[in-house]
Parts: sequence; structure tokens; C-alpha cells
Amino acid sequence: MLQPRKTKFRKMQKGKMKGNSQRGNQLAFGSFGIKTLETAWLTGRQIEAARQAVTRHMKREGQIWIKIFPDKPVTKKPAEVRMGKGKGAPELFVARVSPGRIIFEADGVPLAVAKEAMRLAAQKLPVKTKFIVRRDYIEEN
Repeated sequence: MLQPRKTKFRKMQKGKMKGNSQRGNQLAFGSFGIKTLETAWLTGRQIEAARQAVTRHMKREGQIWIKIFPDKPVTKKPAEVRMGKGKGAPELFVARVSPGRIIFEADGVPLAVAKEAMRLAAQKLPVKTKFIVRRDYIEEN
């Protein structure tokens, strides 16, 4: 599961997520990708489930890049604990994504295979996504 080896601080405030993604919103490595259309927190488990779906469908051909990393700790208090007494213990890590952020990129497979693989990945994620193709992509027959 994706999570940082070490963090500067154990706990983090929730923060606000507004606006569109200013960086990570263009294809950088691959010819295909999925782009988010909503703001959300993606957990390490969700990202890993999507990665497995892509890898399985592509039958380990081509290459995949994960463009996000869960580095924000989310705390939870145990069940049936009264209010107060401080902030809970870190439970999981999330990646914040804004509209326009590219989550996965792929290359080295045909368009149809990449499209289906990204569709399967998108099913595992709690955000609306859009399949994108590099502008200068030319299908080889």
C-alpha cells in the first residue's frame, strides 16, 4: 500500500481544496491517461486497487505511471469514544486531487487496450474521470 516512509509531522489539518489543478494536468510520460473531473481525497488502497486493475488488463505489457502519491495523514478516533480529548491517531494516507489532475498514464499498448484498462481503473476510484490521449498520438496498425 502506498504511504510515505517518514513524515515531518504525524498529523495534518484538513485544509480546503478549491480550484482546478495547476500542476500535473498535462500528459508527461505516456500517450494515454485518466484525468479527474472532481475534487477528492484518494486513499492509498484505492490507488493500489486501480493500479492492479490496469496492470492485469494490460497483461504487464507497456508501461504505467502513477502521477499521485498519498502523503496526507488522516486521523480517526476509535469507535464509541466521547468528544474531546484531542485529535485521533493517524489511520491512513490520502492524495488530494483537484479537477484536471492526471492520475495514471500508460504507454506501449494499443489505444483500445489502454482505454479499457483506464476504464477499469476509473471504476475503482471515487471520482469522475475522463480518458485522455496525447495530441500527437498516431495509431500504428
